[in-house]
Amino acid sequence: MEARLDLYGNSGAAKFAKYINSAGKVVSDSTLPAATQELVKIRASQINGCGFCTDMHTKDAAHAGETSVRLNLVAAWREARVFTDAERAALELTEQGTRIADAAGGVTDEAWANAAKYHDEDQLAALVSLIALINAYNRMNVIIQQPAGDYRPGQFG
Repeated sequence: MEARLDLYGNSGAAKFAKYINSAGKVVSDSTLPAATQELVKIRASQINGCGFCTDMHTKDAAHAGETSVRLNLVAAWREARVFTDAERAALELTEQGTRIADAAGGVTDEAWANAAKYHDEDQLAALVSLIALINAYNRMNVIIQQPAGDYRPGQFG
């Protein structure tokens, strides 16, 4: 399988990627825990069916020390006992923020209040930004059918 478009070979797409990657640096440099950031990226990517991002972020998380048990249970986080309450709140916000087209009310007040219980305002800003950002990456990769499986941790950094 080949991608429909080379995002890094096309000058317009490469320029866009440069700016969106800069936005990502703001989030990665925030106080939102790195493990939470990876869990959010993995869960949104699973929901959106983005194999490329799921591959990338599970490998990056494993490379950073995340356990295989937690990585294997991200899709079933509600039933898994391996996530903290703060991570669960972030995962719920991720799911609702990713599925806004499926829910007439968007993100519920309950999900927001729960996330706010565990994350300060700066972390919430990073979390909202990250959810928006990973959804943008997912959509780009799904639209062009970016193949998955060949990513190596640190490949783009």
